[in-house]
Amino acid sequence: MTQQTHEPGTPPTAPDPATAPTTPTAVGPAPAPAPATLGAPPFPPLAEPRPLAEPRVWPRTFHDRLTAPLPGLKALARFAREGAVRPGPEGLADIPRLPYEPAPLPRVDAGTLAVTWAGHASWVVQAGGLTVLTDPVWSRRILGTPARITPVGVPWDDLPRVDAVVISHNHYDHLDAPTLRRLPRDTPVFVPAGLGGWFRRREFTCVTELDWWEGAELAGVRFDFVPAHHWSKRTLTDTCHSLWGGWVLTVPGGRRVYFAGDTGYGHWFSRIGRRYPGIDLALMPIGAYDPRWWLSDVHCDPEEAVQATLDLGARRMAPMHWATFVLSAEPVLEPLTRVRTAWEKAGLDRADLWDLPVGASRTLD
Repeated sequence: MTQQTHEPGTPPTAPDPATAPTTPTAVGPAPAPAPATLGAPPFPPLAEPRPLAEPRVWPRTFHDRLTAPLPGLKALARFAREGAVRPGPEGLADIPRLPYEPAPLPRVDAGTLAVTWAGHASWVVQAGGLTVLTDPVWSRRILGTPARITPVGVPWDDLPRVDAVVISHNHYDHLDAPTLRRLPRDTPVFVPAGLGGWFRRREFTCVTELDWWEGAELAGVRFDFVPAHHWSKRTLTDTCHSLWGGWVLTVPGGRRVYFAGDTGYGHWFSRIGRRYPGIDLALMPIGAYDPRWWLSDVHCDPEEAVQATLDLGARRMAPMHWATFVLSAEPVLEPLTRVRTAWEKAGLDRADLWDLPVGASRTLD
């Protein structure tokens, strides 16, 4: 199995930044590229859709996909010494102010694109007549983390029939076994390369594993798996044994939503935007970023999330990955204030920043 460390359609002998570390906080974000031209063809052209639930054989490790080295002993020793992994009392004082406004899911038809933020990286995406869950975590707690600080925005019993699930990677705050046990086992799930066995062991019967730049179709909606600046690990012995990434959903008529999953800032965003021009909405992580020396390679801060949206050529951005679990040291309300400031400084239309409260929805007709 040849791993795609370069984009399909580009010479494999060309220098490949995917195997080199990136340090966006050291050099600053790249200048914003020109927005994607409406109707521009993808470059390179999209691959033919893979069959659903296709048996695949994968390499044992995806370490060569890392865009930054994993922390070594020196970094781990500093982390243990400083121990700054939670905000202090002042940083937690704003928990009661976190935006939480649950409401009924919007009523949609096949031509409507709607998103509802259930919290963290969990979205209910209604697109092309399908209801798709992203990284569904309905549990109150996840392993190694305090209980969620806002309730789930959408009660599980209020969900319509779930037509598909997309998973970005196997970290516990994105792959939650108790939540997934609630689903019928014939629910189609789209997962990164190497993660299918986890689902099949739990008796899911329609599991589609994809490599970067590959796609599959379900009921006319295309699901493409795209790179991210992150990593994977679930146990002591499976570091980078499965891939990580984001998803681009394209509905009939061309509307597109990009779900970033979990990612740091880097070169992949402009490449994704070139390959999937005309992204209508980018679901972007803005939290779990402090301390930067520890987290910059794997988690965007709010300013980088705005820059990544520009790199993608996306028309709108909806922040996520904040206000749900306390995973790092920044004050709990800071991601929202910083992303609003960064959006304004970039000269972008305020209406295109969908800074939703947990439980709220927005619709594109």
